[in-house]
Amino acid sequence: MMQRRNALKAAATLLAGATFASVTDDAFARSSTRNSARKRASFPYLETSERSTLFYKDWGQGEPVVLFVHGWPFHSDMWQYQMLHLAGKGTRVIAYDQRGCGRSTDPGTGYDFDTLADDLASVIAQLGLRKVVLVGHSIGAGQIVRYLSRHGSDRVSGIVLLSASLPFIQQSADNPDGVDPAHLERLRMHIRTDVGAWLSNASKLFFIPESSPEMAQWTLRIVMGNSIWAMTQTSHTDTETDFRRELPKVRVRTLVVHGDLDRTCQLETTGRRVAQLIPGAELKVYSGAAHGLFITHMDRFNSHLEAFATT
Repeated sequence: MMQRRNALKAAATLLAGATFASVTDDAFARSSTRNSARKRASFPYLETSERSTLFYKDWGQGEPVVLFVHGWPFHSDMWQYQMLHLAGKGTRVIAYDQRGCGRSTDPGTGYDFDTLADDLASVIAQLGLRKVVLVGHSIGAGQIVRYLSRHGSDRVSGIVLLSASLPFIQQSADNPDGVDPAHLERLRMHIRTDVGAWLSNASKLFFIPESSPEMAQWTLRIVMGNSIWAMTQTSHTDTETDFRRELPKVRVRTLVVHGDLDRTCQLETTGRRVAQLIPGAELKVYSGAAHGLFITHMDRFNSHLEAFATT
């Protein structure tokens, strides 16, 4: 019982330190040192607070280390084809389920970018990662950028932003090209009332005509393993957060990959703008690719990812 109380206190200390922008990633590492052995022993789970436990996969060995941050509304299984490719080339690859997704716990809170970025920082610190390449899809791209803003880039050697839902999705007076908030709310209402029907419709924007029905079904089953509450809350976070002032402060090697047929996050209002706002970012546009290009253009993306990670 005493050991359990000590473990909970250590986890609470970690969360408290994560709530301030001035806390560095090294502080995360120090705060988790006391019970790192216990956390390692609890594989495949990491504790980030008293109410949140994250599931993760850790394949392969050596460097570079590539850490995948999944998109909305998936969990870490979406990255298996990228992980298989890189692990087979001698690269260590890690992916985790965000809170409320897949095999991680659903604490009911913490679906803002600051907390999600702090969860990412906890994964990096507890696994002792340095010189890591961060790869994020959709909302995962925002979590990576917010991680850099809150925890710095000392442990990061580069980032890959795939089909990013950045810099600002929702329409506003100074963002007239954004998506009408009423449309976004109708989407969330559809999720709340018939998530299966919503998924069936959304999949049409995710794949291309050449995609097999079996692959589409495999991908949709990943989504069905997630909390609907977390799904709707992170939808608000994703679409209502403005990164336009944050992106120019990114100072790490950056690859932006986007499809020119992405109707979920249209190239001209997301991917291209992200590449313009991040100093020195490289943009690769995939012709004929939609939002799910990590599946539909798997070989091409895996090749570009491998080249970037190993450079």
